[in-house]
Formats: sequence, structure tokens, C-alpha cells
Amino acid sequence: MISKETIDKVFEFARVEEVISDFIALKKTGANFKGLSPFTNEKTPSFIVSPSKQIWKDFSSGKGGNVIAFLMEHEQFNYPESIRYLANKYNIEIIETNDKYENSEERNKRESLFIINSFAQEYFQNVVLEEVDVKNYLKERGLSDSTIVNFNIGFSPDKKNSFYTNASEKGFSIDYLIETGLVISNENNYIDRFRGRIMFPIKSISGRVIGFGGRIIDSNKKIAKYINSPESKIYNKSKTLYGIYESKQFIVKNDVCFLVEGYMDVVQLHEHGIKNVLATSGTSLTKDQIILIKRLTSNIIILFDGDQAGLSASMRSIDMILEEGLNVKICQFPDGEDPDSFVKKYKHDKMIEYIDEESKDLIDFIISVNNEFEKDEDKKVDLIKSILKSISLIPDLLKQEVYIKKLSSVLSIEESSLFRSFSNIKVGKKLQKSKSRQYSKNIVKIESPKKEDKSGYIYQLERQIISILLKYGVEEIVFEDIFLNKNEKGDIVESRKEIRSKVYEKIYLDLQQDEIEFTHGPFKEIYNKLINSFHNQNLISIDSFINDLEPNSSKIVSDILINDEKYQLHDWEKKNIYVKKIGSELSQLVNETILNMRRYLIDKKIHELQDNSNNETNKVLEEVMSYYRLKKLLSAKLNRVV
Repeated sequence: MISKETIDKVFEFARVEEVISDFIALKKTGANFKGLSPFTNEKTPSFIVSPSKQIWKDFSSGKGGNVIAFLMEHEQFNYPESIRYLANKYNIEIIETNDKYENSEERNKRESLFIINSFAQEYFQNVVLEEVDVKNYLKERGLSDSTIVNFNIGFSPDKKNSFYTNASEKGFSIDYLIETGLVISNENNYIDRFRGRIMFPIKSISGRVIGFGGRIIDSNKKIAKYINSPESKIYNKSKTLYGIYESKQFIVKNDVCFLVEGYMDVVQLHEHGIKNVLATSGTSLTKDQIILIKRLTSNIIILFDGDQAGLSASMRSIDMILEEGLNVKICQFPDGEDPDSFVKKYKHDKMIEYIDEESKDLIDFIISVNNEFEKDEDKKVDLIKSILKSISLIPDLLKQEVYIKKLSSVLSIEESSLFRSFSNIKVGKKLQKSKSRQYSKNIVKIESPKKEDKSGYIYQLERQIISILLKYGVEEIVFEDIFLNKNEKGDIVESRKEIRSKVYEKIYLDLQQDEIEFTHGPFKEIYNKLINSFHNQNLISIDSFINDLEPNSSKIVSDILINDEKYQLHDWEKKNIYVKKIGSELSQLVNETILNMRRYLIDKKIHELQDNSNNETNKVLEEVMSYYRLKKLLSAKLNRVV
């Protein structure tokens, strides 16, 4: 188990904005940072990071918390994995204790696969250092030692089970070796999958090795040029882009992503100083991959080979990219060239110049590869319809209009005609979607699970108390307490008394008066920990406090602390006034919230007593009447507070 000393040091050094910016593009907005949600496919950024509070909040998914919570949500790390990741990032020594950390079977399995892949990456890389022929081959391909090391490029010996033998001697489970795809079981024999291949480790955005791509050296062999690891618990090829770990910061910096096909394209461009590049690794571009890029930039330039296969793949990708609201351009290389060969031949400056000059937008590109339309009117009509369908996928209406106007100018077609055709396409799409939704409804009616009513009155009151404690718990202000008594005539009269108290003391004592407990589990945990912290230390460190909470409770605290005005009972907090100047309003808010909560719970208690009593015994009746009197008293107080 990781020692508390190590954990404390990690929280001391780790900065939430630094860690999260390794995964998504953040932009400064006032005191906070903002970016696109990494958990949903949103169009408008609603992911907020607060450096001052060291927390984050994703309004599109409802998730939030501290730096650990982000790693657990985004990378599916467990708590120890998150601590180890941060310790490694900030060069903090990890001190272990003798206690064993219990973990779920699923997380143990995932971690085992990561460990095996990490071992394999080191093994293959060491082979490169030993095999002179392999190292010479990589140098002939134009790769320097620094690039080879940066991408951890290795080599799998051309032997039956060299890796398997080495891994089994180290004690790795054969089941896990097979699941990673590094080893294949063949009639009770175990053989290496990637024999005689250059090994390209495929990494997650956080840098963990999730799989491998292998390229043959001997081109005379009649086998596949490239093979990849099979999908596993940690590797999903449709959600992975090669080079994401090495290129992410350069994509953010340049605000554009060059999208290529193969591993060597990425590595070769990095070798020549062009580092904002990712590869689909020979697979068709997927929506998940586009969303991954979208978190880093809104601009993509597809660099594709000049062959028909590259053209077809690019055409399919354009519509998907447009539909996600990104800007896309396409750069086609001359026949026989690809990004790898072109940059080796013409170097950095010529490569950038070529991309700048030859990159075309949707309209220019489609027209350039369909030049036969000028001789055939029918083909021209089909081409226009094809372009309009692509434009209809763009979610930005203004961008749609700009493209249609350009199409009108380029093809000398009346704008009004294009807009009419475009409207027909959009209407057709809406009808199709409507029919699809109706069909889905007719197939089966699925009852969604009941969710907790977060709009409920008691939920709002409990949350408001937590909000007050978090923001103003240690503030000392004057509360006006109201006492109601009967005079000699039997009339209820009031007397008022000013009491100076800390906010948390006032709330705690008032709730204790009726032995009130929170009904919502996470609120109960937060409340108890807050009160204990105030009692013992007279203050709280938000960072440490959130770190000690369960994930669900941590998320709630983040909701409250980052721009959460949904549950405010008053709007006074929006004013630019300090607490000292609004002591009376804060006092009123505290009194009103507590009285409402006490009255609500007392009313609930009365109903419970009435419903659960089979016969109205004197004892039950007395208890009910007692609660009625208390409710009346609280109502009277509340009317005077308001």
C-alpha cells in the first residue's frame, strides 16, 4: 500500500490544471480554465477547471472532483494507479507500506495487462539496442536515436517464442500474455505473435502502453505488412489514435491536427520536427477517434496518399469530421508519395509549404477529384447534391451558409437554387430521423430506472446547508434568534435576542435540537465530515477535504464550489459584496433554511406516526400533538424571519 506520506506529497505538488491539460485543451477564462468535455460529445465547452480550488466540474456529464477523480473517470485508474501516475509525473518517490490493498478482480486484470505491455515494450526496445541489423534498418529509414527512444520503437526477434520464454521466466500469467495478444496458443504450444517485426507501442493519451503494431522487415515474406494487437480490456482500436501521447501538446499548441494513416508517417514527421500529427493505424476513421481529436483542437488536415484507396478513405472521413463540428481540410500527395516518403525527400520547410498550399476545404477538394462533371451535366447535378449533403451535416448554420455561397460562386449556380435544394435535403433528413425514432418507439418500451429526485424540496434544503457550510462555515456573524412565549392572556408573543456565533456552530446546534439527520447519504457524509473538521481544526482545506470523500460526495462538493447556482435560495451571493457586509442576509439565509428543514422533517414525522399507528394510543396522540405544537412554533418563527 502507498504510504500516507507519499499521498500527501502527491496532493501537495499535483496541479489539477496541469494534469488535465495533458488530456484536453484548456483555455483561460477569468480565474478558471474551460474546455470541451472528455466524457460527452458536446459542441460548447462546459468543462471547468478551478486552479484556486484545485477541482474540476463537467457540466455536460455531471461529473466532477479533484485531480484523482479525473484520472479515475478519464483513464479508468483506481486510486493507487492515480497516485502512482501523479507521483511519476511530478518525480515523487513512492514509499510503500506492508499493508495489502484490496482491489476488484476487474481492476487487477486491467493492471496486469498494462504491466505485461510495459514489460514487452522494454523487452522489444532492448532487442533493438542489441540487434545491429535492426538498428541499421531504422537508421536507413531516416530515424534518429532520439526518435526511436521517444516512441519506444523495438523489435520482436524472428524466433518462435523468444518473448514468451522471457516473459514466462519472469512469472507472467500465460492467460494474460494471450489476452494482450503478444502470445498465441497453438495446440498447446505458445508462440510469439509479432515474430520478426519492428514494434510500435500504441499508447493511451496518458502514456500507458495499451497495444502494439508490428511491421515486417523482410518484404519478401508473403505475410501482412502490418499487424496490430487484438482488442482487449485495455485496447480498443476504434477509440485509439497512434501518437496521441507524443503529439497531444503540439496539437494544442499549433491548434491543428495532421491526420495520417500509418505508424511510420507519424514517426517520420516527428523526426523532421512536425509533431502535431496522429495516425488511424490503417483503420477507417471512427467517431470516437474524431472526438478524441476534438478535445485537443477543432482543426484537422487529412494527409493522404495519392492512390484511390487513400481517396476513398478521405471521402468517408470528411463527412464524419464535419458532423462533429470540426473544420477539415484535405491535402493529397502526388502519386507514389505518402507523408513518410515526402518529408524524407523534401524535409520540414517544403513539407509545411506543401501542406499550406495544397490543403483544400470540402468544396475545393471534392471538385478537384471530380473534374469529369464539366463534360456531363448529370454528373454535375450529382456532384452538387453530394456536396450539399455534406454541408447539411455541419451543425453551424453560419458555416453552412458560407459553404453554400462558395459553392454558388465556384460552380456559377444561383444561390437561391442551391438553398432550395439544400432545404429539401434537410427536410428529407428530418423526416427520416422522425420515422427512425417512431420505429424505435414501436419496437419496445423500456422503462428507465428511477433516478433520485434532485428537485425535491428536502434535497434542495440539505444541499443548501452543505453549500453554506462549505462557503461560510467558519465565518462569525450575528444571528437574531426569536423566542416565542405565551403572555398572561395566553397570546403568543415574541422576544428577540442577538447571538454572535460561527455559522457552522449555529447550524449544528439548531439541527441537534431536533436530532435531525440528513436523508441523502452523500450529504450526510459531507455534513458530518465538515462539522468534525470545524470542531477539531476550526477550518478546512478544500483540497484535503475533497480528497477524503467518496467519489460521489466529492462530485457534489465540486458541483457546489464551481459555478453552481441551481440550488441557490437567494441571489445575494451573486452581488460583489463581502460576507462582513451582508451578515444580516447570511443570518437570514441560515435561519430560513434551517427552519424550513426542521418544519419539513417534523411534518414528515407526524405523517409517519399517524400512518404507522394501528390504534391511536394516548402515547402516540401525545407525541403527534407535541410535534404539531413544534411545527406551529417553527412556522411562526419562519414567518417572522421572512
